[in-house]
Formats: sequence, C-alpha cells, structure tokens
Amino acid sequence: MTTVEIAPSPSQQVMDLEHAHVLQNYARYPLVLHRGRGPYVYDLAGKRYLDFIAGIGVNALGHAHPRITKVIREQAGLLIHSSNLYYHEYQGPLAAALTRASGLTRTFFANTGTEAMEGALKMIRAHGNRAAAGKHEIVSLENSFHGRTLGALSITGQPKYRKDFEPLLPGVRFVPPNDEAALEQAVSDSTAGIVIEWIQGEGGVVPMTHSFTRKARELADRYNALLVFDEIQCGVGRTGNYFGYQLADPVIMPDVMVAAKPVACGLPLAVICANERAASAIGAGMHGSTFGGNALACRVAVEFFGILDELLPAIRRVGAYFKAELEGLAAKHSFIKEVRGYGLMVGVDMAVPGKQMVLDAMDAGLLMNCTHDTVLRFLPPYIVAEKEVDKAVRILAKIFKKQKS
Repeated sequence: MTTVEIAPSPSQQVMDLEHAHVLQNYARYPLVLHRGRGPYVYDLAGKRYLDFIAGIGVNALGHAHPRITKVIREQAGLLIHSSNLYYHEYQGPLAAALTRASGLTRTFFANTGTEAMEGALKMIRAHGNRAAAGKHEIVSLENSFHGRTLGALSITGQPKYRKDFEPLLPGVRFVPPNDEAALEQAVSDSTAGIVIEWIQGEGGVVPMTHSFTRKARELADRYNALLVFDEIQCGVGRTGNYFGYQLADPVIMPDVMVAAKPVACGLPLAVICANERAASAIGAGMHGSTFGGNALACRVAVEFFGILDELLPAIRRVGAYFKAELEGLAAKHSFIKEVRGYGLMVGVDMAVPGKQMVLDAMDAGLLMNCTHDTVLRFLPPYIVAEKEVDKAVRILAKIFKKQKS
C-alpha cells in the first residue's frame, strides 16, 4: 500500500521554519499574516480579520493607508538613512510638531519605547548627579511596564519580568499606583526622578488619577526631581488627546515624556520630549542613536501628525461608543468586573482567564489580546468607525455567552 505524504500548508511551513531557526522567546498565536488594508488584515489563505490590536498599538492608521504608503515610496527613493552625523529635512519639522502637541521644547529620536526609556533614565541620573551627591533614586509604580532592557526592567513594577535578570539597577523604589500617601513617603531629597505610565498598558489598562499625578508633580518640584510620563502605549492620539497627561484639567506637565508605538505608523521610531531643565542634563556626546530619527521614519511621522489632527475627535467619539457597547456586555455577564480606558485604549477586566477568548475571537475573525492574564486589551487603529465596533461587539457577545456567568 502506497503512503501519500501530505505537504504542510504554507502557513505551517512559515511556522516550522521559524521554530527551527528563530529564538523561541515569543508565544505566538498560530496565525501567519500576509497583508492588510484599513482596519483589516488577511492570512495566507485570504481569511480576513478585524484588527483590534493594531500591532500592539503601532498601526495607528491601519494598514496600507494611501498617504503613508505614498510617502514611504517617495522617501525610499530619495534617502532612507544618513546617520546623525548629518542633518536631513525631517527631524526639525517633526520635533516642531511634537513641541506643538506636547508643550515640551526638546526632542531626542530613538527607535523603540524601551530605548526612549533608557534615554530618560540617563536624563534622570545626569540631572540628579548634577544637583547633589547621592541624588540618584528613582520612584516607579507597582504593576508598571517600561520595556525589556536592563534599565527599563529595573523600573518595571512586575516581578515576573524582572526575576530572571536580577540584580538590576539599584536605587529604585516602587509604590502602588494611585496611592498618594505611599508616593509621598517614597520621594525624598535622594530622588532624582519619578516615572509614571499615565495608563498602565501591560498592567491591564489601569489609568492614573489626576490627583495622583498632580501629587507626583508637586513632589518632583519640591525635591528637584524630574517627572517622567511613559506614554509609549497611551500616547500620540490613543486616548483622543495627543498625550494622556492632557486628559487632566488643568494639564499636568511632565519634565520628560517618552512615546513610541504609533509615531511612524509601523516604522521603528520613538521620542523623548523634554523641557529645557531636563534637556540641559544631556550634553554633547552623552547620548546617541545610530538609527534613531532617520529620514524615512521621520518623514512618515510628519505625515502622520498631519493626519492625526483630523482624527482626534473621531477617536474620542468612536472610543466612547466602543466603551459603552462593552459596558452593555458587562451588564449581561457577571464575570466581567470592569471596563476601563480612554479613547481607543480599552481593557475588559474579568474574573476569569482570557487566553481562550483571544483564540476564539481569532477563529471568528477578530484580533485582540489578553494582558495581566484576565484583561482583554483593545488597541484598534484610529481609523475605525462605529460599524467596525459593532462587528467586534457581535463577535465578543458570542464568545462571552460561552463563559459561565
């Protein structure tokens, strides 16, 4: 009897090759994406998925946006990279756009959020060393996530990320988020910086109260420390404002702000924005980046900011609609504890694990993810409309019905 061998599917071939040669540090979902258009992506077989995770908040304008595609094609034919030994035409306009959006006057360009956080940590340390001997401590928050490098891990308030790499940077104190008394007790003359995610992303979409961040600003001023806001996930339009700290009224200004994910619509680009006091801590030769702020990424980001201005009202409107629809589902299912977030950064906190729900949603054509084990996280592209929200909610309603309430 002849045995017929069945060749693996194209998707399985892709996954097998990665399993054989790529470092196995990612727990990937069994899905190979091939292309995208607007708020949708397609696998190798042509199946369509509504993308409500958007590259973990990176693909702010969805996929194959015509203006972004045009700019990439044009700039790739002119100049992609020149290094920071020379000027090019787009760092200045992008830095000016960031100043207008953030209210901070100086920008450093990096590649990733964790790299931007490393630069901010150096700014904190340089500021502290200049101010007084022994002024080097950093106050951060429990449940926070700031990146994967050793410095960023040192201020990440989740032991599961730190434990395999300890000992890490000394002099870090952690306080519970939104605990003003604990924050006041932790900050002292030895404190060089206070680092806060305005909305904790990997920590389960947990917003900071305006009162807490106002207290942080007050303490930073009192003890001559730098207040750093990590806006890597919640910034650059995600909340319906340019940055999360602008949700407060009056706005609570940081000394330093780091952002990354959506800035260049999928190309690697991150920024450190600082006021003059913080920026003056970094002099010539004290910091740098080979790839940071290259011509291609910066030109795309300039184009993105030109589009973002028009999108902010829609982000607020569609985000409010999505949150209200999710709250309607929460009212029907007792395992849903809370719906949190602003704009198009929304988390559904549950009393049950969410991993299987993510897989069920993927089977049904909806991409999302689960963070903190029990929080479904949604970071849709800024171009989504109510009709896409309705489709996502219909899929979620069917998935939630499978769960015992």
